[in-house]
Amino acid sequence: MAIASGIQRERAAAGWSMAELARRAGIAKSTLSQLEAGTGNPSVETLWALATALGIPFARLLGGGEVEVTVVRAGEGATVPSDSADYAATLLTAAPPGVRRDVYRVDAEPGSRRESTAHPPGTLEHVFVCAGRALVGPVDRSVTLDAGDFITYAGDAPHVFEALESGTRAVLISEQR
Repeated sequence: MAIASGIQRERAAAGWSMAELARRAGIAKSTLSQLEAGTGNPSVETLWALATALGIPFARLLGGGEVEVTVVRAGEGATVPSDSADYAATLLTAAPPGVRRDVYRVDAEPGSRRESTAHPPGTLEHVFVCAGRALVGPVDRSVTLDAGDFITYAGDAPHVFEALESGTRAVLISEQR
């Protein structure tokens, strides 16, 4: 229900109808209706499209907010799978009001490529590979990273994350300027 209320809250804040948000995000109005009713099962692509259309950080749709101390144990957290790759993003911490930064744990397996469309202008992504090996970065300039490697790139252009080894895990920080 956190996703449903997050979408409703952000759509209302934008002053848009369901039809308008669906149109801007490029999704079916029926899909948006199901998500807002809490009966849909959104993919990471659908939520990114909604966040991009609304011009907000992805985490605001997951109900991320401020807390003084937060512990997210392995296997916990709001996880959203991709419907185009063996890739799942788990929100670890959301940016508080006035700060535009979210932190995710990415778990991915080889055999499928997660291509992301451009996020809002000014978005930077920072990726630290914790385990495994991955191809990461802008679609036209992606780099192979091993465990312990780090990359920063513009998230406001198409980009990719592709696991090259089983058990690939990374930390992704999305920052909007």
